[in-house]
Amino acid sequence: MESSGTLITRVYTSRAQIPVPGATVAVTQKSENGRHHLLAIRISDSSGKTTPIPIGTPMLSAGQSPGGATPFAPVDLWVSAPGYEVLTVEDIQVFPGTETIQTLELIPLPEMAIPGSRGETVSTTPQNL
Repeated sequence: MESSGTLITRVYTSRAQIPVPGATVAVTQKSENGRHHLLAIRISDSSGKTTPIPIGTPMLSAGQSPGGATPFAPVDLWVSAPGYEVLTVEDIQVFPGTETIQTLELIPLPEMAIPGSRGETVSTTPQNL
């Protein structure tokens, strides 16, 4: 039986953490064969936040014994907004019964850049459990 957690993203730019409204956030999960399955698409609001996204996770008990399954569900995010580089974040960990908040910093495109020509991929390091 599955459990669930939630994921909220906050999209911003610069060290001043200026919100990026209207950013598209796609949440995917890799299947066993490595293909991505779309779980949700959200648009950031005026504060740069998305509405909560429910994510299916393993039961909490799955990770309570040595050698057991990982007690979280890894998801990937693709974030895009006009005038900014595309950002990909891999392996975000969503735990059962927990609200995960993922901050996403977008980098503005140079003035003469071709849209979609630049991007950044960030890989999340798993926690030592």
